[in-house]
Amino acid sequence: MSFSANAKNEICRALPSKPCDTMAECYGILLYCSTFSGREIRIITENDRLAERIPALFSSAFGLSFDDVRAPDSGKRSFLITSADKLDVIFAAYGFAPEETLSHHINFAVLEDECCRAAFLRGAFLAGGSVSDPRKSYHLELATPHAGVARETLALLRELEFEPKSVARAGNHVTYFKRSAAIEDFLTLIGAAVSAMDLMSAKIEKDMRNTVNRNVNCDTANASKTVNAALSQLEAIARLELDALPEKLRDTARRRLGNPELSLTELAELHDPPITKSGLNHRLRKLRELASGRAIQ
Repeated sequence: MSFSANAKNEICRALPSKPCDTMAECYGILLYCSTFSGREIRIITENDRLAERIPALFSSAFGLSFDDVRAPDSGKRSFLITSADKLDVIFAAYGFAPEETLSHHINFAVLEDECCRAAFLRGAFLAGGSVSDPRKSYHLELATPHAGVARETLALLRELEFEPKSVARAGNHVTYFKRSAAIEDFLTLIGAAVSAMDLMSAKIEKDMRNTVNRNVNCDTANASKTVNAALSQLEAIARLELDALPEKLRDTARRRLGNPELSLTELAELHDPPITKSGLNHRLRKLRELASGRAIQ
């Protein structure tokens, strides 16, 4: 099961306890569902728990049932209302008339309380939202066919101190988040706190893995540099007549030949008495210069 489906399942474990929250959640579902017009309401979902939740919400909010529920072979279920009387009840609950509504806008009088705003966003996510698996990427979006609703949802989220972005895509108007912290806060707000914690855990795990990988890559790069430097030094020493070298250079050359795997720090400490890394570098540089053709005096 996807991370998005798990988040929706978590939200669907309990129905709203307050009538205003039930109305607000239904409002979010309606404005973010497939069709909400004066002729028809059509809510489509493939989530089993949401399919169980929707009839209970609408019964509690409006005292009505759906005219038709269809479950095609695709696994998605459609909840339809076409009765004019039922449509009138629903539109009137939100302060509109079906015959006068040409384009949808959010009636913020329905969302006066903070709990109602959270419930509205919960409904929007259940009907038109998705969230990516945080082990792969960070992305949460709400998609609605109504441009005005998308603009007003953006404003609502900004009032709640979120910083979402928006884009038009395939006939829908999408409000989305890319920052993990914002997604965590949004999921917590709409009642998916466990999913928010799962996202946080996945982020920590990903950050730790990236840190380990960076350290491994750094260590590998440093090891490669050490090996390449040692090979260069060994090649230079091989071209020299060791007995003809000054004593200190001869000592360093022999210690490098006998310990090709050691780092400069380790090789410097091997000398008797130990020398500094800077002093060792100076001797090795001198050996390379001599090997490159400079005569020994």
